[in-house]
Amino acid sequence: MTNDGVNWQYSEKVKEHFFNPKNVLFDDPEPGQFDAEGEVGSPACGDLMKMWVRVENGKIKDLKWRTFGCASAIASTSVFSEMVTGKTIEEALKITPQDIIKELGGLPPIKIHCSVLADQAFKKTAENWKKSKKAL
Repeated sequence: MTNDGVNWQYSEKVKEHFFNPKNVLFDDPEPGQFDAEGEVGSPACGDLMKMWVRVENGKIKDLKWRTFGCASAIASTSVFSEMVTGKTIEEALKITPQDIIKELGGLPPIKIHCSVLADQAFKKTAENWKKSKKAL
């Protein structure tokens, strides 16, 4: 993988998740479709991530997301959404940006921050989920 900023070579897994993102939500969700949502980033800087989660029987049943971001952000969040499905919130919170990068087969060094966007959005979503459970 080159990292000269001109001829980046992405892994096949990054390309697959960029061109065919998994669990992306294009339309706004229906009321009650998800248990919690979270949003991180700033449209001004170009990276914005919104995430929704549905938990059943203590496990993540569905995690959807939408981003305004680059190929690395899209691929990172797509693979992350697959990694967390079926896990508890606590198990999913243990997945690090480094785990996401490893699952993707690497990212160019200048794009490492993109894997953090999925991680940060999930932390915010999980925090909101925990708050909603305490409110019940």
